[in-house]
Amino acid sequence: MELNRDEALSRAVTLATRGRRAILGITGPPAAGKSTYAEQLTAELVAAGHHVALVPMDGYHLAQSALEELGLADVKGAPQTFDGYGFVALLKRLKDSVDETIWAPRFDRSIEDSIAASIPVRPETTLVVTEGNYLLFDQVPWATGRALLDECWYVDLDDDLRHARLEARHRLFGRSPEEAHERTYGSDEANAKLIAATKPSADAIITLT
Repeated sequence: MELNRDEALSRAVTLATRGRRAILGITGPPAAGKSTYAEQLTAELVAAGHHVALVPMDGYHLAQSALEELGLADVKGAPQTFDGYGFVALLKRLKDSVDETIWAPRFDRSIEDSIAASIPVRPETTLVVTEGNYLLFDQVPWATGRALLDECWYVDLDDDLRHARLEARHRLFGRSPEEAHERTYGSDEANAKLIAATKPSADAIITLT
């Protein structure tokens, strides 16, 4: 099912007002715009008076020092570079422990590392929006997390535009043009193909421009 932005907003409002806490996943390949879209959707819902929290999966990146120790720094962003079990445990806690404030980590791109206990999810929160690469992945532990999502939407973007945005992002955070190109069409593209294979499992498709 394809949704435009207005239809998606209406569907999110339904999730936020059905009387129990819901979790909405937003997934898609690197630089498709899922983080920006999730932020915009959350802001619209909050502005309309709904109690919504945004909890990105990126907070569960393994620390840069751990990636270097494990020899995984060059493939950062691949499934094995996340604490997937920790992320799934958080989703379960968000679903079950609705009477307490839960603190989630966030990823700070300026330091390329996660910061613990940065995002509060308060008891009044009726909708948690989470976004990340592997929300529809059918392997353990990600498949367990998928079962905890009430819905998961796939954000799609033309590949040429996505590649250009990804290269620009890499350069913005200090990589040379050559390094940015190699990363975009190397490990990032391998991850993008894994993620694209999960698209048929999405509850809805959001096509961005």
